[in-house]
Order: sequence, then C-alpha cells, then structure tokens
Amino acid sequence: MMPFIRSRTCSVPTAIAVIAGLAVLACAPISSTAVAVLFPALRWIVLLALVVYGCMRRTLTAWIFIAMLLGAEIGHDFPDIATHLRVLALIFLRLIKTIIAPLLFGTLVVGIAGHSNLKQVGRLGLRSIIFFEVVTTIAIFLGLGAINLSKAGVGVQLGAAATADTSSVAKLSAEDTILHVFPENIAKSVADGAVLQVVIFSLIFAVALAMLPEQKRRPMLAFCESLSEVMFKFTNIVMYMAPLGVGAAVAYTVGHTGLAVLGGLLKLLLTLYAALIVFILGVLLPIALIFRVPLRAFLKAVAEPVTIAFGTASSEAALPRAMEGMEAIGVPRQIVAFVIPTGYSFNLTGSSLYLSVAAIFVAQVSGLHLSFGQQLMIMLTLMLTSKGVAGVSRAALVILLATASSTGLPTEPVFLLLGVDQLLDMGRTAVNVLGNCLAAVVMAKWEGEFQTDTPSPVVATALH
Repeated sequence: MMPFIRSRTCSVPTAIAVIAGLAVLACAPISSTAVAVLFPALRWIVLLALVVYGCMRRTLTAWIFIAMLLGAEIGHDFPDIATHLRVLALIFLRLIKTIIAPLLFGTLVVGIAGHSNLKQVGRLGLRSIIFFEVVTTIAIFLGLGAINLSKAGVGVQLGAAATADTSSVAKLSAEDTILHVFPENIAKSVADGAVLQVVIFSLIFAVALAMLPEQKRRPMLAFCESLSEVMFKFTNIVMYMAPLGVGAAVAYTVGHTGLAVLGGLLKLLLTLYAALIVFILGVLLPIALIFRVPLRAFLKAVAEPVTIAFGTASSEAALPRAMEGMEAIGVPRQIVAFVIPTGYSFNLTGSSLYLSVAAIFVAQVSGLHLSFGQQLMIMLTLMLTSKGVAGVSRAALVILLATASSTGLPTEPVFLLLGVDQLLDMGRTAVNVLGNCLAAVVMAKWEGEFQTDTPSPVVATALH
C-alpha cells in the first residue's frame, strides 16, 4: 500500500476535515434500531472514501490520519481482532528504536565538531550557546507547566497489556543519578537504551574531534555527516510503516479503552499551541524588546521562512530564506552563517517545548504519577537529547522515544501522538525558525554589528 506515497506534507484544511468528519460521525445521535444498523455502515463508507482519497493524495500524513481513523473504527467494531494487531505497532516501535543511538551520535558530533571555529569566533560562540541554553530551558519548563495545568493525558488509559512490560520511573539516589549519566561501555549503553550516556559519549567525542588538526578531523567528520544523512533516510523508510503502526496501535487502544482517547489528543493539541503562543508573547517578544530589535522589519523578514516552516513542518526547508532574510535586515553574514545553523542543533525552542509537553502526556496516559524531582530528571534528559533534534519533520518523534525509553516511561503512548503529529509538528517547527532568526539578530545587536554592513544587492532584494 505504501510505495505510492511521495511526500509527507498535508494541508491543514485536509487534516481538520478528517478530524471534523470523525467527530461528526462519533457524535451523531442514534434514535432508532434502523439508524443503529445504518450508522456503522455509513462510518465504513466514509472511511472507504477516505482510503480512495488517500490513494489519490499519496502523502504519508494523509495516510497516518486515515490509518488512525481506520484503527479507531476497527478497535470499536472488532475489539477481538484489534487485540492481535498490536504486533504491527511493536514492529514499528522496534525499528524506530534502532535509529536513536546512531542518529544522536551523528547529529551531535557534526553539530559540535563541524563548528570547530568556535575558538576563532570566541565570544560570539559563548554568547550564542548561553542564549540558546537559557531560551531552550525556559521553553522546556513552560511546556512542563502547560501540560501539568491542562492534564491532557489524564483519564486516557492504554489498558494493562500496553504497559505490562514497563514499571514506574526508577527512583535513583543522587549518586546513582550522577553515575547513570556517564557511560562505562558505549556498546552496553546503546543496547540498554541509555540515551544520556550516548549523549555524553557523543559530546566528549565531538570535543575531542574538534581539537584535532583538519587533516585528521575531516575523515571522521565526513563519516558522521554521512551517518546522519543515512539515518535520516533510514527514518524516512521506517516512516512508511507509520500508517500500519499507528493504525494498529490506535485499534488496540480503542479496543481496550474506547474512543475517549481522541478527546485527549485534541486537548494535547490545544495545550501545545497555547504554550507556543505564550512562549512567543512571553519570552521571544520581551527578548526582542530588550535588545531593541526593529520589530516591523524583523516580522517582515521572518514571515516567509516561518510560513514555509509551518506549511512543510521542516526547518531545513526554511533555512535558505531565513538566512537571506536576516542578512537583508542588517545581520552580518558571518553571524548569520554561524548562529542560525548552530541554532538548528542547540536552539530548537519549539521542539523542546513540545518534547516536554509530550513526555509528561505519555506519563499521564500511562497512569504514572511523577514527582517534581522525577519530572526534573525527565527535563534534564530532554535538555540533552533535544540537541540531537534536526530540522527534519518527525525527528522529534525519535527523541521522544529515546527520552521515554531512558527514563522508564512506556513508549506505546507515543503512537497516539502520531495521529496528530503533523499538526503538532507544524507549530513547533514554525517556532523553531522564529527563535533562530531572533537569535541571529540578538547576537548581532549584542556584538554591536547590527546594520553596520551593507548587504549584497542579491540579498537586499530578499524582502521585496
């Protein structure tokens, strides 16, 4: 079924129409026996029509939405069959888990060793990293507060079998917590899914690589760049199984718990977008005002790249226009070339906020009651693992699974997020691009180099 899929984009109206169609069908009153008989048939007719639409649309996102609805219907009408579909979801989960360690290693090494000119940049590099970490940490804790306030996952149960293989989050002593961060055997860390240890190994490896002479560093850096690209392609291949995995997981969940899970997803969607809006108005806007960023020119410059990011759910698609726009409003090229690409590894504020919301949502769905200390441990993990989130659609899914695995959270609730992941991805990616563009202007203002150079004629036309 999947070979004819050609892209992962899907229009917002399409997604909303699919969800609205299901809501209308689910809420339609049944007033007589005749209607009770016809209603299931009508639902299946609508779903078959959506399958035909999916064959015509040929997008992965459309098929994920359709699979989610089909899974919900199968779980509702044939719960016994739905129970046996869980194996498809587990296969997809295992394939996703194989991506985590090599993807984190490749992206972190390239992100750090690939910018070995930090010694030359010096002050700019230090200021950029401090800015990135402060803003990202605020985003993570804002997401933590939002999901604890909305409790979107509370009341959504997966059933006993879904979480039978996962105990509650481990309670470690302070000494054990510190020791657990550092690897003693990297192969063992990969096998155990100890993502914090993989991250620490990758960070030290990248620093060591950056200290080598160019002729020694280049071959390993090229290998890591190639590894990253291969793992992204690997992810793309595995994602072709996403409709099967999502459909099977939703069918199994609905077969055990009913359709109430869809209400939790809608609440999660509203929670994320509310938190993103608060982050923009309560964090990014004050930063822009403090550094006296010319808001009108800045908004005009970021309008197109942010729109591209929102429509494609890919930061990479917006990268060229974002760099061009920032240079056009007066950020020197050397600052643009350093800050924005570095921000793609260290300043993904939207993705970081989403990861904190999604991680606690997974815990709530699983019925786990996390203490504040346990939530802080998860946030620490996110602060490190989020540095491996690339500007590629659905990369946050891999990081979320890594975080869930390493902190003892069940991983199966992550499948529920795939049903609305495109809508979640669009918002968080747009905020990623907006935050990186603002960081470039702030660094230029901080360095006293904003609007000191005249952009080239080609770049100067970027806003016209």
